[in-house]
Amino acid sequence: MYDRKEHILEEELREIAGETTPFHMPGHKRNLYPVGDDITAFDMTEIPGADDLHDADGILKEAMERTAELYHARRTWYLVGGSTVGILAMVRAAVPFGGEIIAARNAHKSFFHIAELLHLSVHFVCPPVDDAFLVAGSTRPEDIEESLKHYPNTSAVYVTSPTYEGVVSDIASIAKICHAHGIPLLVDEAHGAHLGLFDEGGFPAGALSQGADLVVQSAHKTLPSLTQTAFLHLGSERIDPVRIEQQLNVFETSSPSYPLMASLDGCTGILRNRGKKLFAAWKEELDSFDRDVRDLRSIEIMNFGKDNIRNHKTFFAFDRSKILMGKSGAELSEELRLKYGIVLEMATGSTALAMTGCGDREDMLPALSRALHEMDREESADRKEQAALSLPPLPPSVMTIAEAQESRTEPVPVSAAVGQVAASYVYPYPPGVPVIVPGEVVTEESVAYLSALKEAGAKIVNTCGKDGFLLAVCQDRSGGSALNT
Repeated sequence: MYDRKEHILEEELREIAGETTPFHMPGHKRNLYPVGDDITAFDMTEIPGADDLHDADGILKEAMERTAELYHARRTWYLVGGSTVGILAMVRAAVPFGGEIIAARNAHKSFFHIAELLHLSVHFVCPPVDDAFLVAGSTRPEDIEESLKHYPNTSAVYVTSPTYEGVVSDIASIAKICHAHGIPLLVDEAHGAHLGLFDEGGFPAGALSQGADLVVQSAHKTLPSLTQTAFLHLGSERIDPVRIEQQLNVFETSSPSYPLMASLDGCTGILRNRGKKLFAAWKEELDSFDRDVRDLRSIEIMNFGKDNIRNHKTFFAFDRSKILMGKSGAELSEELRLKYGIVLEMATGSTALAMTGCGDREDMLPALSRALHEMDREESADRKEQAALSLPPLPPSVMTIAEAQESRTEPVPVSAAVGQVAASYVYPYPPGVPVIVPGEVVTEESVAYLSALKEAGAKIVNTCGKDGFLLAVCQDRSGGSALNT
């Protein structure tokens, strides 16, 4: 029997959800249901007939095969630790301990964590910055090619596409370059589980169809699946699936949640049965929103309204499921929440992000459009215009992440850390892309960028501890010489 007094956190969460309009993950938007209401009815362990995720040969194997068929993957593994566990496993499966990897610098923190655990030498390439919205553009194939010439012992290339903001890279060209060098391409497609599924959505092609060898996707971000659910897809024979399963055994829980696994199969079933219709409606709603916001005067929206991809020379393609709004992001997000009950995914500095999904109700985008128009007409004298935040350049690296983490360290004020070698991570969350990374020299630009983000209302995570004014630096290594290289 359900007693509200016994379920305090659940009731608090229900109250928070309330009547708000969710322009944030998960993609079911509390509207499409991948599992039934009573999940306790099938919350179990590996009893006879229920199969075992880490040695699947029954109903779980069949479920993963259904998803692999939907995505045209050679193999698909269900992940109940989010895309994080998939990233850890695929990098470990592709790169030996102490090996080398080339990666786009705008990677999620989980990539840096596996690089740390494996003592990898990471050779970063930096995507160019978009001039209009000051977000990272697409990873350029020519940068990957050039880096491979400099680092011929590289075991794999790692790229994030699409980015948190929806920027898509030319995966087909990057894959071709990687394969010409005899190495696999690993793609963090956590934000793109919907890409390439159905032409009716009008979204760019997915990484799997473009030649990527391993692809991680968060089903819960834009699709109807529960939070913490993800897919790992195998696209070629370049990586042994046995090796992948060995790493999933290491990084994923030995007691996977059956409700989460049922959610992934339920998501697959919804897409198989209703996907084309859902994606067609999704596209129609985005097209309508695009038309509706063309008359906005002060609120710019990336690739919507008066803006289009021709204005973004650093973008190869763009995922229209992301609505990135520019104009005092933190205040815009707060006003939408308090005045209109619209809750966004992220507000950082001068931008705010609304995430759409195939579970959106048909009234959601019109409601966002109406709110933006009302805000656009209001006098903006009392709304502070925040300065645009330009991404800092790639700082010099003088040691691996693992070397920095294992060296003697001391906490110093962030302002005094410039020129020192970082031994802890600092990043805005979301999206969780580190600005300061262990082993890299702390630069004035990085410190200024983080300070501006914090002043603009972004949440800054510092793994040195709760005191955001301190940063761990390496005692026995100065970055002074690196700054002159």
